[in-house]
Order: sequence, then structure tokens, then C-alpha cells
Amino acid sequence: LFLATLTYDTLRFEYEDFPETKEPVWILGRKYSVFTEKEEILLDVTSRLWFTYRKNFPAIGGTGPTSDTGWGCMLRCGQMIFAQALVCRHLGRDWRWIKGKRQVDNYFNVLNAFIDKKDSYYSIHQIAQMGVGEGKSIGQWYGPNTVAQVLKKLATFDTWSSLAVHIAMDNTVVMEEIRRLCQSNVPCAGAAACPALESDVLYNGCPGDVGLRDKLALWKPLVLLIPLRLGLTEINEAYIETLKHCFMMPQSLGVIGGKPNSAHYFIGYVGEELIYLDPHTTQPAVEPGDGGCLPDDSFHCQHPPCRMSIAELDPSIAVGFFCNTEADFNDWCQQIKKLSLVRGALPMFELVERQPSHFSNPDVLNLTPDSSDADKFERLFDSEDEDFEILSL
Repeated sequence: LFLATLTYDTLRFEYEDFPETKEPVWILGRKYSVFTEKEEILLDVTSRLWFTYRKNFPAIGGTGPTSDTGWGCMLRCGQMIFAQALVCRHLGRDWRWIKGKRQVDNYFNVLNAFIDKKDSYYSIHQIAQMGVGEGKSIGQWYGPNTVAQVLKKLATFDTWSSLAVHIAMDNTVVMEEIRRLCQSNVPCAGAAACPALESDVLYNGCPGDVGLRDKLALWKPLVLLIPLRLGLTEINEAYIETLKHCFMMPQSLGVIGGKPNSAHYFIGYVGEELIYLDPHTTQPAVEPGDGGCLPDDSFHCQHPPCRMSIAELDPSIAVGFFCNTEADFNDWCQQIKKLSLVRGALPMFELVERQPSHFSNPDVLNLTPDSSDADKFERLFDSEDEDFEILSL
């Protein structure tokens, strides 16, 4: 009882609810010991961007909802996994958030890309409205695949980050496709407005003067999202070992998924439990302050993270990875190949050099919503999304 009265205000908080275990704690590719690195674990978790339900933001589409309570949890999880990619891209995996410490401009540029207003790259407004093209009305729940598809479309307008976003369909990652996508060095492909190279204006809250070197880089940083179904109504335990290994890879962006009716952003595991950030808290919308700085405390989870048994995970998930360089991607491929040799670990997806012949579309990379293959897959996955979202326990 005494332990429960400790406050969350300090990073010296003891994990009274964290298992005192010899098992390592894995957080997005980093390994920790509960006994010697409690503060480092908490600091790592607190440094992730945490997006929750918000209320009193500008109406979506001008006349739509002003809060996403009750429907936006998967959209918020999509924001969290994508924000982790942007943090890795612009700040690095080692970057840490410390309460009260002045942060670098790039941190605020990343955060501004997710603020609840219509002109932020990855705002709830943009995700909800872009989802209409994926057959989701505003205020309707998403599954992991839908939010991944929407984020991929939105990323084309984010010329500052210049990401290559690939969604691996049919449980198959085709290396050749990814290399082609990441090596296409066409500046600002798909962007609505491409700031001039010499311009120093802020474009959508982010610096527009992306250097020529970045624009013509030989490898665009890769965000790889893999929507998966790991069982019918519950997770097949044969996949659990493989899922754990995903959190051990340095390229890990974590996993979006959850329990039926309830989406979470999974960032690691300890023993047989997943560690996650939970979007199911409604906070007031935050207004940007002077000079682009935001009051940002509410975007960081400052208490020990939630945990749940891996066996409770809904089988519909999307796994994410970030490869900043071609070497990162090659290393990731090697790790996935090694993983297929681990005893008791059933592969969750297949890694192939070239497109298998059963893929009828010669350019799966650019599947558009009106192509028959994409429609077919969306219908298939949407039925799973419905299971994901509406089944009660």
C-alpha cells in the first residue's frame, strides 16, 4: 500500500508494478536490466511521443468531430509508430526527452507534424479525412492496415522527412521493391508543394530548406509497415517468439494492434508480457505557443508503461521497422533470415528477393485504392479490421 502512494513526478520512480525479474526488458531494439537500469527504461519510455484522445480541437473538416474519444485509438497508435520513425529520422534513436529541458528545433518540428489541426502532416484531421478514400467515414474505427495505408499517403506530402513508406502486403516483403522505392531519388515525389531549395520558409511547421544533398540522397530512409494476421480469433502461440524478436531488432518501430475494441502501441516486452503506450486517455487539445514551441508535457507518458500478456493480443497487427540507410536495410534482411532458423519461431512473414509469380500486379509498390488487387486486399483486411474493432471480450 505504501508503494502505491509514490508519485509519478520523478524519474527516480521505483517500478513497484514492474516485475523484479532477471528477464531482460526490450524497448524498441534496446536491451535493459530491471535491476540496474530502471531509470534508463523509464526515460526511454517517457521519451517516446505519446498520442492520446484529445478534446476541443478544431472541427475535423470544418463541421466534424472536435474530439476523437471513443473512435480515434488506432489513429493515435498510427501517429505514435510514425512519430517514432520521425524521431529516428530527425533526432536519432538515442535522443531523450527530459522534462523542463529546452529541446532542439527538430523535436518541435516532429511534434508539430502531429498536432491536432488541419494543416499538420499527420494530424488526426489529415488521417481521418484521408481515410475517407479508404472507405472509412470520419469517426469510424480503423484497423492496423487502414491506418498504415493512410499514413503512407500522407507521408508523400512530408518533404521535410522525405521518407520511403512501404506496406508489405500478402505477408511478403519483397527486397527488390523496397530497394527500388528507396533508391528513387526524384525530389519531392508526390508532394503538393515543394519548397525551393534556397527557401528558408517554414512549410507546414517544418523547415522547407531541405538540402540538395538530402533530396538527391542515394537511399531514402525507409518506413516498413507489415500488416499481419497471426491467428483467427486469438494469436497463434507459434508466432510469439518471432514477435518478441521484432522488438529486439535495432530497426524496430514497434507494433500497432491491441485487444478487441482497444488499440495500443506496443514498444517492447519483458518475459511473456508486452509493454505498450495506451491512447485511451482524453486530454485537452494543445495550442502551439510562441515561436513554434509547444507545451509538450502531455505528449510524454511520465509513469511506468502498461503491460499485458502476449497471449491476449488480437491477431490483427501491423509491425513497423525503420531503416535509415541501405546498410540498415541489409542488416535487417540478415536478421530476418537468421530468425527463420530460430527453433520454435514460426515466421510471421516471408522475405523474398523478387516478387513471387502469384502477385498479379507487376508493380505492387504503387497499388492504388482503385486497382482490383488493392480493393480485394482492402475488403479482406477490412473484414478483419471489423473483428479487430467490434468483438467484445
